[in-house]
Amino acid sequence: MKLETLLDGLCFGEGPRWHGDRLWLSDMHAHTVLTLDLTGKREDVLHVPGKPSGLGWLPDGRLLVVSMNDRKLLRRDGTALVLHADLASLARFHCNDMVVDAHGRAFVGNFGFDLDAGEKPRPTELIRVDPDGRAVVAASELRFPNGSVITPDGATLIVGESFGGCLTAFAIGADGGLSQRREWAKLEKAVPDGICLDAENAVWVASPLTNEVLRVHEGGAISQRISVGRPAIACMLGGPDRRTLFVLSADSFRAEEAARLRTARVEIVRVDVPGAGLP
Repeated sequence: MKLETLLDGLCFGEGPRWHGDRLWLSDMHAHTVLTLDLTGKREDVLHVPGKPSGLGWLPDGRLLVVSMNDRKLLRRDGTALVLHADLASLARFHCNDMVVDAHGRAFVGNFGFDLDAGEKPRPTELIRVDPDGRAVVAASELRFPNGSVITPDGATLIVGESFGGCLTAFAIGADGGLSQRREWAKLEKAVPDGICLDAENAVWVASPLTNEVLRVHEGGAISQRISVGRPAIACMLGGPDRRTLFVLSADSFRAEEAARLRTARVEIVRVDVPGAGLP
């Protein structure tokens, strides 16, 4: 399967989401949230000084954006970007990816340690933010919780643990509480970053250290691999039939270098099984 470039010239793309008739994503090191249609037409939507990452929507259609460096979840009200929840007292370090369920509950990950400074990795928390902005720790002892998905029935959350080399699943209770933690899939060599779910309950995983995206089944079996040729940061199934796989890739993770190079891309390929669940 061969990827085709839809957009290049980004600093570092993250958090792709298919919403409405277009792809939404964060250009993290450019502090920008933008949209992209299937012709490659780009529109810049928001400026986020603290660096945007995860994206999602409340049931009433308002956009939620993770602001990484100041550990906040922001909400777009009309044209204004306002505070939805301050996570600084709960998140050990910069916040990253997020999934928002059908009730408007946001599950937000964080690094847990200063990766750029070379700190030793340490476990951290996954935070749940309710629609009213109340934030609580939803799960602990996660090794760099990153990309996450929710199954179509709303009953299971699957989180990629980047420094755990695995996908971890939780049962979601009626109140949004997480329980019944289990290892959904152990990944050999691959490091999960952004993920998305398809209609056969397989998870597409972007693996930046192995320069590929792979289709993983519960238990760890891999049915497809697509070589990206450089770090694959995130992926999303979208398009009118949700059979377009969007792959975000970049040459550099470091902010200054990524901003100078501007070689990050959005690439696409058609797949057989459509997307399902959230995001």
